[in-house]
Amino acid sequence: MRRFLTCLLLALAVLPAWAQQYPAQPIKLLVAFPAGGGADVAARILAASLGDQLGQSVIVENVSGAGGTIGTARAAHATPDGYTLLVGTPSTHGSNVAVYSNLDYDPVRDFAPVMLIGTSPFMLLAAPSVEAKSVKDLVALAKAKPGLINYASYGNGSINHLAGELFASLASIDVTHIPYRGSASAMTDLISGRVQYTFDGPAALGQVKGGKVKLLAVTSKQRWSIFPDVPTVAESGVPGFDVITWFGLFAPNGTPKAIVDLLNAKANAAIKTQAAKDGFSQLSLDPGGGSPDVLANQVRAEIDKWAEIARKRNIKITE
Repeated sequence: MRRFLTCLLLALAVLPAWAQQYPAQPIKLLVAFPAGGGADVAARILAASLGDQLGQSVIVENVSGAGGTIGTARAAHATPDGYTLLVGTPSTHGSNVAVYSNLDYDPVRDFAPVMLIGTSPFMLLAAPSVEAKSVKDLVALAKAKPGLINYASYGNGSINHLAGELFASLASIDVTHIPYRGSASAMTDLISGRVQYTFDGPAALGQVKGGKVKLLAVTSKQRWSIFPDVPTVAESGVPGFDVITWFGLFAPNGTPKAIVDLLNAKANAAIKTQAAKDGFSQLSLDPGGGSPDVLANQVRAEIDKWAEIARKRNIKITE
């Protein structure tokens, strides 16, 4: 990593004059989801430290709606001059491609990856009233009551909807999907027992630590450092299950490489500041970093994964 950053800084030292003047004005950082969610919080943590590194304000703007497609499309069609950036997610740059039939952007063609901001697992959470203490218990319960066990998601086509469908497919269970208009209402019904389980991210840590829901497993390949004694879904009898949430910094395609390289170097430096580390720790986000290729590879893997599960489970949104 040190060699990578050194090479980038040497390259930036010989940038043409127009690039050396960048940024000459505040930068807009779009978030395609409402304020207060994981993407928004991660964006604000990054914006503060990145602004310090660039010597220019980085202003977060929320443009939410339609599963993140509205704000993402706006970023895709923005002038590629480095003054409009986007915080992308597994939804905006993965599952949306699989489920929306009229997507107004292409996550590969229309964007220049800048840097992977950070990652964290989802958690498989069960209602307190559910008679299941493990993934195996939940699967056995679903097989004993085909079609009668419900799982909640943020909405049709959302990342935790597809995570639920992937789980059902790999575990060979027949369950019912209940879509909500966001995580808050889904969590309320999970706690009350109206739905039996869901997949949720670090935003649900308060409910987990408060004992309001049961944490059955984490969804990453490896166990999570926050809950080292909690098994993964894969090691709990559902091999092949691997789902994480991540946030990435993107620029519109056509943004000059010199600016992308500058943003990458400054963003890598930004996530290493103590303020960013503290913010990510509170969000339970593992810092990312690295070259733009790291993020590009994550996007390609995400698109392939969700395209397959959407096809198998016949998930499509035509709105």
